[in-house]
Amino acid sequence: MKPRVENRLAAIRKSRGVGASDLARRVGTSRQTIYAIEAGTYVPNTEVALNLARELEVPFDQLFSLQDDSGTAGESLKVEMLSGQATAPGQAVRICQIGSNWVGVPVSASPCYMPEADGIVRQAGLTKNRADLTVFAKEEASQKRLVLAGCDPATGLLSSMVEKVSGVDVVSAPASSKLALTWLSEGKVHIAGSHLEDPKTGEFNLPFIRKQYPDEDFTVITFARWEEGLVIAPGNPKAIKNIEDLARPDVRFANREPGSGSRALLDQLLAKAAIPHTAVQGYKRISFGHLAAAYAVLSGDVDVCLATRSAAQSFGLDFLPLHSERYDLVMRRRTADMPVVKVFLDVLQRATLRRKLEVLAGYDTSQTGTVVA
Repeated sequence: MKPRVENRLAAIRKSRGVGASDLARRVGTSRQTIYAIEAGTYVPNTEVALNLARELEVPFDQLFSLQDDSGTAGESLKVEMLSGQATAPGQAVRICQIGSNWVGVPVSASPCYMPEADGIVRQAGLTKNRADLTVFAKEEASQKRLVLAGCDPATGLLSSMVEKVSGVDVVSAPASSKLALTWLSEGKVHIAGSHLEDPKTGEFNLPFIRKQYPDEDFTVITFARWEEGLVIAPGNPKAIKNIEDLARPDVRFANREPGSGSRALLDQLLAKAAIPHTAVQGYKRISFGHLAAAYAVLSGDVDVCLATRSAAQSFGLDFLPLHSERYDLVMRRRTADMPVVKVFLDVLQRATLRRKLEVLAGYDTSQTGTVVA
């Protein structure tokens, strides 16, 4: 662990015009020790520290001090936070450098283990969506790392395989389709996942992208086709069969956030069935992501949600399919030429990945890796 003692030895020594060898001789130590103290790799004992302060004619606490970071070692870094929810001090965060900017992605602990993280939030809300972090390994985070925003839980299978094959670290930023595309257009992520359907044509993603981002040079690559439907408890104890059952007073529902493809699909299905939003108990109850919605069913907080088959399978829940959708990965064309992204796209074409998506997530991979725009 990096020592928590900070020092200004190098700056003060040089301001006094004292050489490292001369100072070492005066305090009875070696020149290498002086350099080690200045580099922060060695903390001197009390006698040496007091002698250094005396020889340089400065108060002891001006030469040495403890880091003012509430007990957490690391450097301070201001980042743009990628989160649909507010962050708070102590939140674990992964970081990535995109161009000349740094972004932070909050990570959550599972019930069984601490999350992998590069640092924690020291102060939130400095300005809109920005936070001051304490980070531990900034240099490592700037190497071979991609930020992928979206809501598909199965992209974790892709990320894991990319890391094993190449060492490229894919950081997933949970986001609705519209939020992921917004971050992409703002240069905050490398890749955005989306499953936005145009109700007029039935085409996915392309109509929305062409309308909202006509001047962006985006390329769109299919990840997979999935089924979205009603996720319910094993054995279907509430006997839920279709979208009309969401209007029953004894059925509790968990919705997704505005801007998500699932929320758009729900509104479309409710309108088709002539069911008002107010008739759905839980329409305003928001779950951020397919897995979060499915977990609300698993925990018994709700009876049903609208999510992917993969989310249901992840928790051993039952699934009633309602709609087939295409989930695409969107990026700038210049991003696709980056070496780390080429590795990412190469893994997307592998038969091993496709088998995992088919077996573990129940996806249709016949179009996986296809460039659609």
